[in-house]
Amino acid sequence: MRTVLGDVDPARLGPVAVHEHVLFDIVPPGATGDRDVPIQIEDRWQVDYRSNEAPANAHQTDADAAARELAWFAEEGGSVIVDQSVAGLARDAAGLAAASKASGVHVVAAAGRYTDAYLSPEMRAMEVDALTDLFTAEVVEGLDGTPIRAGLIGEMGCSWPMTEAERRALRAAARAARATGAALSVHPGRAPGACMEILDLVEEEGHALSRTILCHMDRTHPDGGGIAALLDRGACVEWDFFGIEQSHYWMGETELPMDRDRVRLIARFAEAGHADRILVSQDICTKTRLRGWGGHGYGHILRNVVPLMRRLGLDPDLIDRLIRTNPLRLLTLKETQA
Repeated sequence: MRTVLGDVDPARLGPVAVHEHVLFDIVPPGATGDRDVPIQIEDRWQVDYRSNEAPANAHQTDADAAARELAWFAEEGGSVIVDQSVAGLARDAAGLAAASKASGVHVVAAAGRYTDAYLSPEMRAMEVDALTDLFTAEVVEGLDGTPIRAGLIGEMGCSWPMTEAERRALRAAARAARATGAALSVHPGRAPGACMEILDLVEEEGHALSRTILCHMDRTHPDGGGIAALLDRGACVEWDFFGIEQSHYWMGETELPMDRDRVRLIARFAEAGHADRILVSQDICTKTRLRGWGGHGYGHILRNVVPLMRRLGLDPDLIDRLIRTNPLRLLTLKETQA
């Protein structure tokens, strides 16, 4: 497994938070408001309720604050965290390495890029071959001029409908995944048909769907409808909004499940034979979901959801697959498929 401090043996590692943001800037381009105003305690709940609608809440780029959050994760038993902050989200490989070293938590960085809205015109204009070379180099050589290498490709940002630039980038990501043996993680557009379109394109490029992770099942298929077809094709699916339990969804009118609903859906698909291709995480990308700002932090699944899984009758082996075995298998670099 490739971390920001070097390659490690996955067999030595414990629980994984497979889809998080440790250092990030996800403020929507063109957003108004003070990015740097402190979040006051009397405003914290309301800011969190509207989440990344507040520019001051939607970025955290302080490596020392990140190290503190990772240390809390370690206290909960966490071993590995994957920062899926790709290009466009203020990826900071050196900052991740500093936070990893200070906290003792293994950190995996990500190759790739986010949706078009977050990218420069120059990056949006890149062709498939150039993007393939770039994403491959991010895994085998280093990120953004550093020798720190990525251990995962994605979350590759896709809008709905996908733009032509996003299609080119996704094709390149699939090719780079084949060339490097890294798994591919994809942020789908917010529409029921988005995931199938993504799988079609990835399959065309010859990347194994068993090494392809479809993120954000919570908001793309909130009631579970449509997920069985993705699993039947061999893809991995990820519920990564654990800890978000509220009526307001700042990205639209989707009625999100609560943690209890997520666990019950996961149990249903596991019982249908898909336990090896289900992932869980929290996708923290705002300050108010971090413990330093009064949130649940990266240890929420370990601290709160695992006991909930036990109460709802999930088998201990399934729980171990969700929080350790499945993500470590995907984070293990495989022999190239080319």
